[in-house]
Amino acid sequence: MAHLLSLLAAVVVLSEAAVHYPPTQSNVNNLTFVLNGTGAPGIFNSSTTPDKSYGEYNWCNMPHVREREYKTPSKEFTLEYVEVIHRHHKRTPYASNTFFKEDIPWNCPGEGPVEYGKGPSGVSADVTEIQWKAFQDAQNPFVNSVGPGFVNSDCQFPQITADGIVDSNTHGTDLRSVYATRLGLGGQLDTSTVQIRVTNNDITSQVAGGLLKGLFPGTDNAAVLIQSGTYDSLEPTYSCPTANSLFSSYTSNSANWTTHLADAASLYAKLDSVSGIATQDSAGWHTSFDHYYDNLSAKLCHQKTLPCSVNDTSLCVTQDEVNTVFRLGNWEYSYYYRDAPQSTQYSALHYGAWFLELQSHLQAVISGQSKIKYFHNIAHDGSVSPVLGFLQIANMVWPGMGAEVVFELYKNESRAYFIRVLWGGQPMVTSTPMGTLDMIPIQTFLDYIETNIGSGADLFNACN
Repeated sequence: MAHLLSLLAAVVVLSEAAVHYPPTQSNVNNLTFVLNGTGAPGIFNSSTTPDKSYGEYNWCNMPHVREREYKTPSKEFTLEYVEVIHRHHKRTPYASNTFFKEDIPWNCPGEGPVEYGKGPSGVSADVTEIQWKAFQDAQNPFVNSVGPGFVNSDCQFPQITADGIVDSNTHGTDLRSVYATRLGLGGQLDTSTVQIRVTNNDITSQVAGGLLKGLFPGTDNAAVLIQSGTYDSLEPTYSCPTANSLFSSYTSNSANWTTHLADAASLYAKLDSVSGIATQDSAGWHTSFDHYYDNLSAKLCHQKTLPCSVNDTSLCVTQDEVNTVFRLGNWEYSYYYRDAPQSTQYSALHYGAWFLELQSHLQAVISGQSKIKYFHNIAHDGSVSPVLGFLQIANMVWPGMGAEVVFELYKNESRAYFIRVLWGGQPMVTSTPMGTLDMIPIQTFLDYIETNIGSGADLFNACN
């Protein structure tokens, strides 16, 4: 009984610890504007953002740290450690988002995922590189039971496209331009001072190939870190029923959530008439705008046309309708991770394990127990979003392709440590008492993690 009471106490303490500070009000989380306004909430048709407007939201290729915009702190500060978490770059849609009845093809000639095994030496190390190329055989009676996007396509859904690999390489080159000299990084990956981490989803490893060639141009082969899919903190995949129940309580079971779906009924009707998706589908097309957003944004980022119905070619999705989908998608992510009062606690539970690892990395550098200077995590929108949610960014958006958060640890001349957190290459503005995360005393930041997450035992007990 005493053990049970201690577990319950840990859950109560953790659930009460995550203080929610509401985000700034803007067009992103103003549902009236989202439903009735005009325009897309950023760039959705190109990986290129003009220099004069760099920093603008670009779903196809989000702004990141690069030399041109980077602001170096005063000379009293020395950069000691950098940890990056960023979403993979642009890709095909997920297979679950290709069920449009349309004739817009996805083809990936010569750009399939590379998959093969390798040993440490000898014959097992001298192997042939294997690239996947999807195909369909007419003798397989199940081919036409899958989404139309599969048929006559040589893509593996999802996969990072050739354009996404180019963006990954540019991202790595830009990071190198800022951090190589400041941290004393060489031209080759040295795992004694640098670590690269991916998730169990192949697309993060695909991005790693392009990123590393830019970040460490002399590296041809690399070993990257990966946790088991059973408890991976980066994706994340660890079990946390409490977080799942909490999320469900303020989305599927909340009028604050379902109202926007009902208000967008006419938009849904048009999209369904073009796509052929059933109004009462069981695949989640009408529980959020995620599926439509993913399908349409992937098309535009790769310069494909907007879809028309295969049954009536005069019935097409318009750009105005797509822009509304994009506004709704961003509204949804702001609600998921910032506007809902329970969202901070959700992020603390759902992504707490990763923050405990980050905390440990920072403390190890400060105490002199680690020689790692640079740690890079390649992840997903479902990874970057709770990072933004936990830190309570003032203006939440749906993290686009390549979206990046950078944690910079500095030491001053008095040997005191400070942290700067960059979002889109600039100090992150939060709604918390920490304000803008620009040279915050490290203990203030670590106390924030401790207050909102607690120990590993606290998190585990709160989740279960």
